[in-house]
Amino acid sequence: MRMLHASIFLSSFVLSCHQIDSLPFIRGIYGSPVPFWDRGWTLPELGVNAVFVHSGSITPEIMDRARQEGVMVFAEFPTLNGKNYVESHPEAWAVNAQGEKVEAASWFMGVCPTEPNFRTYRFTQLRRLLREFDLNGVWMDYMHWHAQFEEEDPILPETCFCSHCLRSFEQATGIVIPDGKTAEQSDWILTNHDAEWRSWRCSVLAGWARQMKQVLLQERPGTLLGMFHCPWTDEEYGGARRRILGIDYDSLRSIVDVFSPMVYHGRMGRSPEWVRGNIVWFCERLQIRSGDVPKVWPIVQAHNDPRPISGEEFGRVLLHGASAASTGVMMFTSLAVAEDSVKTEIMMRLYTESVPLSAGDPSE
Repeated sequence: MRMLHASIFLSSFVLSCHQIDSLPFIRGIYGSPVPFWDRGWTLPELGVNAVFVHSGSITPEIMDRARQEGVMVFAEFPTLNGKNYVESHPEAWAVNAQGEKVEAASWFMGVCPTEPNFRTYRFTQLRRLLREFDLNGVWMDYMHWHAQFEEEDPILPETCFCSHCLRSFEQATGIVIPDGKTAEQSDWILTNHDAEWRSWRCSVLAGWARQMKQVLLQERPGTLLGMFHCPWTDEEYGGARRRILGIDYDSLRSIVDVFSPMVYHGRMGRSPEWVRGNIVWFCERLQIRSGDVPKVWPIVQAHNDPRPISGEEFGRVLLHGASAASTGVMMFTSLAVAEDSVKTEIMMRLYTESVPLSAGDPSE
């Protein structure tokens, strides 16, 4: 088992341009640091050197105090989350294979990734964010076509067959879709050009990532581009990570600086040991070693949903998240740890000492 040795817990510092290779091991939290501050902690006391905060929750006060404490700040950016947008912009509503507007997948409402006005809207938000805050990185979240993978029984609809997507597919591939109702057209595509359809959908997401990277380079060179993403292997659910979600590691690895697999074992009905196995698989799949770019900084579960996550279990997945070639780890969420004194103590011990807790040898 790989351990979080004290030797990799270097002192915190603020990232400047071109320093990704000299970063310390990332000891992160996902969510606002305010719950810890409200309880009298400083982040260095807890061993935390990086915070990942929803872009809409970042404030000048959070930025100022984080900088005073020598902590890096990364923004989570809800890239393809259409909630509160599609309701007032129905032209961006994703359409299923029957030609109907999709329903929310559990709590997630996606959006059509090819609708031009939504694209303009999101990139305007990104530029505004970068101009307002001197961030160390931006993490793409909800970076997939409409679906829900954060469940034990995932929701995997076929999308999107709106007019924007059908035209974009034709233009990109040269394939002419016969006239007809949407249900007839989707059936024709999936029957006759399924491979081209899947690859095109992946290319749409890669295009989003590529433009995100370009905006970061234009607005704040040196800002990292990260990605929170579904942790499934190539084979799980019939290859649905690529087939339905549109996440193709091979097309993204040259664009993304840091991958953050969302190994939420409790939400997905997996064991804590699955976290380690998944990270080992992911690093081997992308042939990533600890000194390579892209980096791997997994995010593990501390949040008590849909079942309680014990302090001991949280400690185990935190250690497992640091497996293989990971050079960082974080947890979801900061509040779930801050409001639980046991989890706070466990995180602090693992982030500041050698290995006071043992997750055990997963190979045993």
